[in-house]
Amino acid sequence: MKSSRAVEIMVGLFVAASVAALLVLALKVSNINSFTSDNGYSVYAYFNDIGGLKVGAPVTAAGVTVGRVTGIGYDSKNFEARVTMEIKPQFHDFPVDSSANIYTAGLLGEQYISISPGSSMKNLKNGDRIQYTQSAIVLEKIIGQLMVKLTSK
Repeated sequence: MKSSRAVEIMVGLFVAASVAALLVLALKVSNINSFTSDNGYSVYAYFNDIGGLKVGAPVTAAGVTVGRVTGIGYDSKNFEARVTMEIKPQFHDFPVDSSANIYTAGLLGEQYISISPGSSMKNLKNGDRIQYTQSAIVLEKIIGQLMVKLTSK
């Protein structure tokens, strides 16, 4: 009788540990690091093509994650994608003439935004627009253009 009770307790502990491990894995995969807001500041930028950029993608500067993409929408006035980014509060000193570029981590990896600081003495504030952008390089477009050029000769 005692051995079956011990087995049930061990199985229960194993199941609880498995559920906890799956929860941690799910949070890591979905780029959710905390349940609280950092009270950072929000900036936005317009891009001609965002490729496969997704909400939750990292925003980096010099390889360091300084924020996350919080929103992606289409601006029918400008015919461009509007990307909203939440920058962590400790990174409050990006100049207003900074640029935002969309890059791919590896050949077929996830896309992220890299901010390159400018040289202005004024800094970005909550709600500001990053003026200088470079859209994503979409591999399918490049291959398509190459195929058109090769077949037109």
